[in-house]
Amino acid sequence: MSVIFWRFLIFALIGALVFFGARRIWRDWTGQFKKLDEEDHQRVRKRDLKERARPDVITLKRDNDGTFRPDDDRKG
Repeated sequence: MSVIFWRFLIFALIGALVFFGARRIWRDWTGQFKKLDEEDHQRVRKRDLKERARPDVITLKRDNDGTFRPDDDRKG
């Protein structure tokens, strides 16, 4: 009876180690991808803000009929 208990305990321990190891690897990978995505988002955001500040860029707003037209604030 003691041998079966120890065998079960060893298999359970190995199974837990594999499970928690795979879980740790999964979290590290997804965390790294989230970090890379955030850096890319910040880079794109900075580029968009820089382009938007240029004087030749026109801001378009959707009119009542659904057509995009230049903003009235820049007229005149």
